[in-house]
Amino acid sequence: MVTIFKKQTDSKIERMKIFLTLLSISLLSTVFGQARQKENPTEFLPKGFFVYETIRGDLNRDGIEDCILIIKGTDKNKIITDKYSGQLDRNRRGIIILFKKNNHYELVLKNQDCFSSENEDGGVYFAPELSIEIKNGNLTASYGHGRYGSWSYKFKYKNGDFELIGYDANSNRGPVAQYQISINFLTKKKLRRDNLNKDADGDEEYEDKFMETWKKINIKNVIKLSNIKDFDELDMTKY
Repeated sequence: MVTIFKKQTDSKIERMKIFLTLLSISLLSTVFGQARQKENPTEFLPKGFFVYETIRGDLNRDGIEDCILIIKGTDKNKIITDKYSGQLDRNRRGIIILFKKNNHYELVLKNQDCFSSENEDGGVYFAPELSIEIKNGNLTASYGHGRYGSWSYKFKYKNGDFELIGYDANSNRGPVAQYQISINFLTKKKLRRDNLNKDADGDEEYEDKFMETWKKINIKNVIKLSNIKDFDELDMTKY
């Protein structure tokens, strides 16, 4: 009789443990889900940041307009005084990507400080200007450096993250093109176009004459947007 009673008690205790475990998982899932789902995009802002820019467009090709927040820190210790430009806010910028689902947004990616500030030292020229664009379901982060050229990174939503699928750059000397580079990380090919007339005087009438060079590139690891610590430190010359 004692043995039977002990078995029944142990069975009840085991069932109670299972119930409590399932309850905990359910509560955690609910809390986690609430943390990842909000009705207003600004509710995803981390403490000490503000919305620097908002970009909208379809990022997962479901026909629904998603949301990108470019955010910026507010650390007063990162506001410097330049002898020529006065006070400069050197707080870095980051990105939050949200997918629209019915009447709420879901957090897909958050990288709080992958972009430098808009007030960096550009040397003899102004600092490169950052722009974010959504086109054909892809996210493109571009830097424009006026007459010196531009470069851009194209990302595609894959495997729960945004993976780098393309890189394009062009270098100019005033109005004269120097070279152009295009890397396709999906086909693993790189195109370099060098202007054979790159030494021409910009005041003269001339025409661009490009020599194209194709090469196969070796990619060891996929570059993911969530893992990029600093876009300024991305080395595309190794490809």
